[in-house]
Formats: sequence, C-alpha cells, structure tokens
Amino acid sequence: MSSAPAESMWMTDELRLYRASVRQFIAKEFAPNQARWREQHRPDPEAWTAAGRAGLLLPDVPEAYGGGGGTFASEAVVLEELADAGVPFGSNVQSIVAHYILAYGSEAQKQAWLPGMARGESVGAIGMTEPAAGSDLLGIKTTARRDGDHYVINGSKTFIGNGTHASLVCLAVKTNPAISGPRALSLIVVETKDLPGYSVGRTLEKVGRHGQDTCELFFDEVRVPTSNLLGLGEGRGFSQMVANLPYERISVGVGAVATTERAVALTVKHVKERVAFGKPLMELQNTRFKLAECTTEAHVGRVFVDDCIRRFLAGQLDPVTAAMAKYWLTDLQCRVIDECVQLHGGYGYMTEYPIARMWTDSRVERIYAGANEIMKEVIGASL
Repeated sequence: MSSAPAESMWMTDELRLYRASVRQFIAKEFAPNQARWREQHRPDPEAWTAAGRAGLLLPDVPEAYGGGGGTFASEAVVLEELADAGVPFGSNVQSIVAHYILAYGSEAQKQAWLPGMARGESVGAIGMTEPAAGSDLLGIKTTARRDGDHYVINGSKTFIGNGTHASLVCLAVKTNPAISGPRALSLIVVETKDLPGYSVGRTLEKVGRHGQDTCELFFDEVRVPTSNLLGLGEGRGFSQMVANLPYERISVGVGAVATTERAVALTVKHVKERVAFGKPLMELQNTRFKLAECTTEAHVGRVFVDDCIRRFLAGQLDPVTAAMAKYWLTDLQCRVIDECVQLHGGYGYMTEYPIARMWTDSRVERIYAGANEIMKEVIGASL
C-alpha cells in the first residue's frame, strides 16, 4: 500500500488541470530562483506579474474583478503547490487582502483595486501587527483622524509580509481613539505609490522564510481619501477582521498539511537511501516506528483540513473550527518536521537540504494569523 496522500474529496477535473498548470509554473519560474530570493530576502518584483499572467493570483475572486472565478479550492491548490515546492511566496497575503476588499469594499473600490491585484501589478499587504500589538488587535496605536475628505494617518506596523513591494496596504487603524473596545477600529486601504509620509523600513532578519520579504511600515501624517475606508462607516474594522479570519486560518492550515506531507515524503526517500551500520536506515525499527507515527499524523491532518475545506466551500466553517485547524495543524507541522529533521541526522541541519529550510520556515506558522495560544482561547471561550 502506498504512503502517498490520497486525493482530496474536493478535487475536480478542472482543479486537476489547474494544479498541473500551477505546478509547471512554479517549477519553471519560482523554484530555480529560490537561492537568490533567499539571498535578497524577497522575491523579484517581476515574480508578481508572472504569477498574475499564469493565473496564480486571486483564483477565487470573481472574473468580473479580474480573478479566476473559482472557489477556495482553487486557492488551496496554489497553497499546496507552493508548499510542495518549498516556495514561501506571499500570494496568500494577496488573496486575504483581496477578500477584505471583496467582502467590504464598494463596487468602485472593487473595480479600482482587484483587477490590478489579480494581474500582479498591485501587491497587497495586511497592516495589522504593531511593535506592541500582535494577536491583541485592540491594542493597536496607529490612528486615522478625519480632516475634510481625508484621513491623516500616524503610526507604524511591523512583521508585514509583502511590505517591500506593497502598493496596497489593508491597514487597521483607530478612527476614534477616545472609544475603548472594538468600535474604535476601522480598516482603510492605503495606496502607497508616491505617497508623502509613507515609508518602508528595514527588511527584518527572520529565522526562516528568507525568500519572502517581511518589513516595517511607517506612517507620518499620511493623507488618504476617506473614500478608501472599507465598509459602511467607521468602527467596523474589528468585526470585519474577525469575520475574515476563518479564510486566513484555513489558508494557513492548508499550507501546514501540504508541508507536513512533503516532509514525510522527503524523509521516507532519505532513509531508504541512507546507509548506516551496513543497512538502510529504513531497516531500523526506530526509523520505521517514527515514520509510521509521522505518516499517520499527516494523514489525520489531511482528513481534518479537507473537511474544513469542504465546510468552507459550503459556507459552514465557523471561527472556532477554523481556530482548531490553525492551531492543531501548525503544531502538527512543527512536530512532524522536527522528527523528520532528526531522521536526516546531520544533513537535516544543513540549509542546502529542503528539510532544514522547512524546519525553520515552519516555526512561524504557530505565531502568525493569531498565535496558537490565542486559538486555544477562542476554542475555550466556546465551551
């Protein structure tokens, strides 16, 4: 019996064709450039427009706005193929920003912003995390005060993926700092090109995911039209973020499972080829037992995430289940990959080997999109 993961229940013939085209594009355009992207700590700007031409960006946004016209299953295919190739590309952030615009933007905002994002001409970033506010969104300090038909924004954001190339930042701000609680927050889309007072800070040195840019953003009396507010009136930002979190968290879960499966496959191949004490490592009982555990856990993770995808496609994925998926699947990812590194021995610690890069790249999954401890709070509060 093969240990390869079974095909997901949500796959269709159309999605199989799409997967083949996505895989071919990544192998040709992204994979050969990974060493250079890691060295420069960001993808090439041209990677975005190339991905747009290939249909990798906004595959689950309606065609009327330039997207692929598919469902979240199309987005899941892209996430899985990027994970399988070991490419940390920020297309998932692009999709998350797009879905804020799709859900809460006016028709004029959708027409103005989404087509360019789908083509890769506009790169989106999410400006929520601040130096003193991560998972605690109510603790942000960035403000936006009204001045006629503009907001004047002051503050800073950190750990911003896609920040280097971002031309659209979905920014969480306090539009009414005098109010405490959720009603103080709003979401404003900031168009960054040639914008006075807006600046991109240093590229942050991360433990892993070196090929994807992460940086600081600064706002000093930045003027943005009030028409860039998302939603019907101020004070809706917190509820908008909460409502959109299942999309972000199931996206993280999809990548976590695909990465886990890839780690197991790479390790099975390694222990069959690596000889120690006169025989392949696979012939040692400890190796077989450890891989039996890892394979089983990866399979359980696949069944769970596929069920979450099915629920999401049916409009039935609740925030609590999404929190379960995010926390449990990323914990699983880190646990299994750590076992796989151990089975690689010294080679598992060498960054020229994919398993070592997967190990460092995966650790952040338990932190971003809401730390796993926060996920447990969400789940616990529902009991």
